[in-house]
Amino acid sequence: MTSPAATTHTATQVIVVGSGIAGLTVALHAVQHGCAVTLVTKDVLEHANTRYAQGGIAGVMFADDKVEDHIHDTLVAGAGLSDEKAVRVLVEEGPARIRELVEVGVAFDRGADGTYVKGLEAAHSYPRILHSGGDATGTAIEKALVASLRASNVRVIEHAFLIDLVHDGGRVSGVELLIGDHAGTTPVAGRHETVTADAVVLATGGAGELYAYTTNPPVATGDGIAAAMRAGAHVQELEFFQFHPTIVGVGESFLVSEAVRGEGATLVDEHGRRFAFDAHPDGELAPRDVVARAIAHQMELQEGRPVFLDATHLRATVEERRSFLATRFPTIDAAVRERGLDWAETPIPVTPAAHYLMGGVTTDLFGRTSLPGLYAVGEVARTGVHGANRLASNSLLEGAVFGARAGDAIAADAASGAWPVVSAPHGAAPTEQTDAPGHAPKAPAFTREALQTLLWEDAGLVRDEDGLRHAASVIATWRARPRTVTAESEYEDENLLLVGETLVAAALARTESVGAHYRRDVLEHVGASVAPQQESGAA
Repeated sequence: MTSPAATTHTATQVIVVGSGIAGLTVALHAVQHGCAVTLVTKDVLEHANTRYAQGGIAGVMFADDKVEDHIHDTLVAGAGLSDEKAVRVLVEEGPARIRELVEVGVAFDRGADGTYVKGLEAAHSYPRILHSGGDATGTAIEKALVASLRASNVRVIEHAFLIDLVHDGGRVSGVELLIGDHAGTTPVAGRHETVTADAVVLATGGAGELYAYTTNPPVATGDGIAAAMRAGAHVQELEFFQFHPTIVGVGESFLVSEAVRGEGATLVDEHGRRFAFDAHPDGELAPRDVVARAIAHQMELQEGRPVFLDATHLRATVEERRSFLATRFPTIDAAVRERGLDWAETPIPVTPAAHYLMGGVTTDLFGRTSLPGLYAVGEVARTGVHGANRLASNSLLEGAVFGARAGDAIAADAASGAWPVVSAPHGAAPTEQTDAPGHAPKAPAFTREALQTLLWEDAGLVRDEDGLRHAASVIATWRARPRTVTAESEYEDENLLLVGETLVAAALARTESVGAHYRRDVLEHVGASVAPQQESGAA
């Protein structure tokens, strides 16, 4: 049940950092309760990770679907590590939040009879995914929420980079920002500014820029997680980083939605053989971690050459396929064609890439963190809904559900004067690096590209103790070297180093394989989404 709304006599000052679905939803709910909200965003308001979401939003919106089935699917994908209470909140409150999106103008795709078009994605037992514009769901949601925000009383500060949280005696009371002045789209200068508030909400997204290959935009540099850690907030389960199986293997990284496989496209090796069933009985529609590792394994067998996504059987003729793919997946179709590929006629090369961080700043079911006055929502938060592996299309749902809850809770918390916090969780990330080998390797000069390559190779899809210890030592060496930090990109690098160090430490500490955290050097494999040939739906 959502925290009760409250109206305060003196407006509660709230700062929301981030402008994706989670941040926008928090801001809109908080301002409706009489809070004075300032939303700060690293780029322009519309440029958040949400706008890149193709797959859609999952929710029990059809009469023949069941809440318990969506809960079950989410728990199975999470490989036994999801918080069932959080999952129940997500699924039970999801339909109301989806209807709220419709009310603010999101036009989800409908068929000729006026009913919503059903979409199927991996590890779902029912086609409960809603899309807008075929494969432009995130863009549609972002546009609608931004329009609603601009029509509200929320103050917006764009080009505002979060340097750190302001805290006194453990209580968070504001943010320190680097605000860029722009000539057109080019930053020409910047100024430091401190903005105070009664409550601060982190909605800064994930940290895909940790890896050499990612589906995330360049702004995903772990800024909120790093700032929370420096302030003393608890973080959890950073070892669980999801890798999306299918990125176009030509040109700049571009994600090919799981919905394409949901429509029947298959994965084949360079000889045309479907190989995904070697790893799991659900084949191409197995949980993401399984499919991504199956592709990586097949690429190793092919000396690094990509596998192929085959959509050439989805309709009877090439002309029919071209029409279907262009209509059902217009964004992907355009990107594929821009790369000189015709996926209606020929399978296209695909590879995995870093996609989504399941762990993050530890929160309760209302976004509260371990620090009074600090909240976290969306990908920056560890709510417990995703466990070791996120179920497809639950991310937009999480942002909407927990964004609304946090926005409602802040008003009530302010009225009570209590500012509740979560206690230190079991499995909270260590504040210091795990013991490294007796002698550190000779580390190259630090660059972001060097860090991304290191983590891709040693803390990526498949890990082992030797690789993780090597990564830990190199990062420790880089962190120990003095650097002058003045520009936004340099602050980002420091954040990536801190988050990367903590991710590696957490991966070393978790010595079993579970979900997206796969260790080749251990025999124990935990959860339904790990072991090859495991029965689909096992707990």
